[in-house]
Amino acid sequence: MDLKILYDNEAKHNFRSGWGFSCLVGDGLLFDTGGDVNTLLFNMHRFTVNFRSIKGIVLSHEHGDHTGGIWILKELGKVKVFVPKSFSSHFKRRLTSHSNVILIEVGESMAISQRIFTTGELGSFIKEQSLAIKTNNGLTVITGCSHPGLTNILRNVSQFGEIYGVVGGFHGFSQLEALSGMKLIVPCHCTRLKKEILNLYPESSVKCSAGCRIKI
Repeated sequence: MDLKILYDNEAKHNFRSGWGFSCLVGDGLLFDTGGDVNTLLFNMHRFTVNFRSIKGIVLSHEHGDHTGGIWILKELGKVKVFVPKSFSSHFKRRLTSHSNVILIEVGESMAISQRIFTTGELGSFIKEQSLAIKTNNGLTVITGCSHPGLTNILRNVSQFGEIYGVVGGFHGFSQLEALSGMKLIVPCHCTRLKKEILNLYPESSVKCSAGCRIKI
């Protein structure tokens, strides 16, 4: 399975950068939508994404740098949108104002497809969900900002199997030894110690940017 980074603070040549994060999982699942729809659309077109193949959107948390491109909905067909239950009623009403949206509120961990599940809402002050993808290599975790703490997220996912890799925003995560032994480490977006992670794990870490394609 491939992951395509559609939105990030940095961008490859011929892609656009922006403050936020979005990742296409396979062909059919969009995780977060970045900070604005125009940058998201531009990068999706650069990847020649088939918009009609997208059947699901998972929003990690309600901050604008992860939900600002949600009006990509206008370009899609019927789509399930998975949001933490803690999302504001105002935001949820805006989503359901689109006739093509099937809104699914997430509390506990649940399956999104046969190989993909959400951690459910984690954290207290800022609640956030992450994804875990089952592959032949093990579990790959995709995070938005890791507000509940990356160590906590990884601990939660590890009950379902061995973690192969982690991709996304790590925020202020500093317990870098927790990444030891992982085969894939892709610190993106809001990761404060990105340079330190890339230097500490040169064999397994990958520099993240919009336009990046990652095989898991």
